[in-house]
Amino acid sequence: MSTQTGTSLRVSRVVAASPRRAFEVWTQPEHVRRWSCPEDARVADHESELKVGGAFRTRMEKADGETYTAYGVYREIDPPIRLVYTWDWEEEAFQVGETVVTVEFNDLGGSTEVVVTHEGFPAPEATEGHVIGWESCLKQYEALFV
Repeated sequence: MSTQTGTSLRVSRVVAASPRRAFEVWTQPEHVRRWSCPEDARVADHESELKVGGAFRTRMEKADGETYTAYGVYREIDPPIRLVYTWDWEEEAFQVGETVVTVEFNDLGGSTEVVVTHEGFPAPEATEGHVIGWESCLKQYEALFV
């Protein structure tokens, strides 16, 4: 499910895992490398320092060699309930300015609803592109729990 306003988006998925496991797969590099990019790309490199003020950097690569590098800083880490971090792109052509991603892990008793809210886009066009990207990422994330 996804919703979008002019400068923010919200996407969600229900995964067959506890909130603790869902949070771990969202944050641990060995798992992030398996899902944190659109389906037409691969995670070529992922680094993170999972602490408030710590940074992350995820380089995604398409088959044609084009790369996209997301980066940001963790603002709030409350396992297994909530994660908040900044987000932008290193490549000048894709930069949108600092935006904020909030991920909530809602316990449904045997499964977890993962809700991603991404806010602060400068224009609706940037929001639209990120809805597509998050939907693709979450499809791969969800498949890790099947």
